[in-house]
Amino acid sequence: MTPTTAIQTPSPETIVDIAIGFMGAKQLFAASRVGLFPALADGPLDAAGLATATGVPERQVRILADSMSAQGLLTREGGRYALTADSAAFLTGARAELDLGPFLAFLGSTSYTQWLGYDRTVDSDAPGVLELDESGWGDFLAGVMRYNELHAAMLGRSFDFSPYRDALDLGGLSPAFALEGLKTNPDLRVRFVFDPQSVEPVRQAVAEAGYADRTTVEGAETATAAPQGAHDLVLVNHVIHRFDDAQNRAILRNARAAAADGATLVLLDFFLDDDPQQRKIDALHAGEYYNIDGTVVYPEAVVRTWLTDAGWRAERTVALPGSPRILVATAV
Repeated sequence: MTPTTAIQTPSPETIVDIAIGFMGAKQLFAASRVGLFPALADGPLDAAGLATATGVPERQVRILADSMSAQGLLTREGGRYALTADSAAFLTGARAELDLGPFLAFLGSTSYTQWLGYDRTVDSDAPGVLELDESGWGDFLAGVMRYNELHAAMLGRSFDFSPYRDALDLGGLSPAFALEGLKTNPDLRVRFVFDPQSVEPVRQAVAEAGYADRTTVEGAETATAAPQGAHDLVLVNHVIHRFDDAQNRAILRNARAAAADGATLVLLDFFLDDDPQQRKIDALHAGEYYNIDGTVVYPEAVVRTWLTDAGWRAERTVALPGSPRILVATAV
């Protein structure tokens, strides 16, 4: 008997879903801005109740709530809307586990506006230029730092800090990653070597978190910082996309020179991969970064070559939910 091969009927669904994706994003930004999710923190409401709670006209708040239900961020039963576990954890303001509201506000104002010029970037390969006033830069910083906090929280779920005692956090933008280690490992000490402009904010952040006695903070330009030492853990978070090939090679060599033999490197960033299907969030950020300010999401294969040349052996790559990936390597 001759086996039959199933014939897949072409469907436009994937194409249409991608093409109208910006509509769902804008509705999410609006829902966050008007307080739709915090309004449901105490329990389900119908459209009329949501209109009263948010001050948004009932027709519009129903459209937003229906869209959030369709996209998996609310449930709808008997005309009443309720939070899902994800929206309760990340979208309910002060009651959230980690409120992503500032990040969504950044995407809705700064990032979305910048993407309107993306055709120019595609056609010319000219990097984007971000021009903001003082208020805009404040929104930018608040959004980016909150997104870093999310990445740090996901790192804390996926990486075991307990075996380490002496960590170096080199060149990052946020102390949140090392703070995750300090929270989970009472024997860990962290040495921050950050851009000089970040020294005081980092000192303040670790002091407010209660870890000033287990940390030191030093200022040095990331591209040339040579901290030396024999650390058993080196963190390089959101660094490589900000520098060129030669600078990244130097950064990773200097990181190796500060590590004991057998030490672990955690390199966190977005990567372009060579898998049969590219991880979506990384490819999107490749466009975002270059279109925002000309920074680069590198192919993972290129980064692995840098690691080998710098004296690191790449061990594994771990994808963090809603966040970048970590490349874990060993000092050899």
